[in-house]
Amino acid sequence: MMKFTQYYLDCLSQASYLIGDETTGRAIVVDPRRDIDEYVRDATEAGLVIELVIETHFHADFLSGHLELAEATGAEIGYSSVAETEFPSRKLADGERISLGDVQLEIRHTPGHTPESISVVVWEHADDAVPYGVLTGDALFIGDVGRPDLLASLGFTRDELADQLYESLHGKLLTLPDATRVYPAHGAGSACGKNLSTETWSTIGNQRVENYALLAPDKQTFVDLVTEGQPPAPAYFVYDAVLNRKDRPLLDETAPLRSLTIDQATSLVEAGALLLDGRTPEEFAHGHLVGSINVGLEGRYAEFAGSVVPTDADIVLVVDPGFELEARNRLGRIGFDRVVGSLDDPLGVMADAPERTQRASRLTVSEFERRRAEIEGVQIVDIRNPGEVALGGIAGAIAIPVGQLPGRVDELDASAPTVVYCAGGYRSSVAASLLRLRGFDDVSDLVGGFGAWVEITQSVTNR
Repeated sequence: MMKFTQYYLDCLSQASYLIGDETTGRAIVVDPRRDIDEYVRDATEAGLVIELVIETHFHADFLSGHLELAEATGAEIGYSSVAETEFPSRKLADGERISLGDVQLEIRHTPGHTPESISVVVWEHADDAVPYGVLTGDALFIGDVGRPDLLASLGFTRDELADQLYESLHGKLLTLPDATRVYPAHGAGSACGKNLSTETWSTIGNQRVENYALLAPDKQTFVDLVTEGQPPAPAYFVYDAVLNRKDRPLLDETAPLRSLTIDQATSLVEAGALLLDGRTPEEFAHGHLVGSINVGLEGRYAEFAGSVVPTDADIVLVVDPGFELEARNRLGRIGFDRVVGSLDDPLGVMADAPERTQRASRLTVSEFERRRAEIEGVQIVDIRNPGEVALGGIAGAIAIPVGQLPGRVDELDASAPTVVYCAGGYRSSVAASLLRLRGFDDVSDLVGGFGAWVEITQSVTNR
């Protein structure tokens, strides 16, 4: 009997898989995240031994857990035969079959998102006419295909990779029977594509008739479709894509974190560390340590921290008590291991040291409109992605996606009263806190974001 488990991590829109044959007790894991305890525990409870860790490609959006899983289980690490790694790895050939017992796997090289991308076809029984499913990595998503432009800076043009992706989809994946289930590596919210579904699996047949990219009538149309309108990649993507090839330190997800006094935290900041405040935008606005960047734990914490925090910076965490390890481990998922400690009792520290704290200005839509009318030269910054901006925005806004803001701050006037907005208010708090850190004295963000602005201004217009 086959054990097939999908693990879906909402905050990174990332899927990984455990596949095992319960008769033989042999199992593999595909595209694991770095905190691996769940895979090991589930395999043990099912009486399975993880023998092989397969990576569908060198991921850019997270740091894979192949090294951690290999260390914990003794499993081999498998990559495409064209992939070069700094650690021992098994080279998986196109068409290679892997037997777990009655459960069978087939490796198919499906380059395009990256040159070394592979997909894994899964048969529940060796003599089944129709495969149980196919793990497509970032080649084929539900409603989309992998973006071909992420490696443009590493020696591959997006058109070259898009051409390869077309051939992989039509020559390797769409040749599978319509009933074959499709299990991708990512879902909605991932920057690895532009039109990913909230569904975490589908079938080849459904994707054949519903996926916009697969409906392209020819290769050139496909290339044009999949290279246009992609969201900006977060700044850490290249860092992770390179680090996933390397032999690097392992994450110990249970290791205790150093608890810091305010004086210790201040000394670390003076030496170059950044204060990363993981509380909600509302809590952050009520009071925070001067110089903090706000990235709320309740959102896409690692992704946006990786968008605004340099990869070479030490990090001091400011989180509600009990969430220190969660914050550290979520940063570890993208390879941000330079967490040097967590501030002890943040609320108590702020109450006892008001001179080290400040409030953040957040404006309601009515307050924002009144401010615009009364103050000349208000600078409005739209930090949504281009695809969002294309659907509408506030007139006069300067559009800079939050992931590009650290490198484009000089395009803004630090002396101007500034209002930042996003879709709902999470990203705008990230961006506004970064601008304050960069020397902007008068920065507010819009409560409820563009959605609230549209709702209120339309209701006024329709009266």
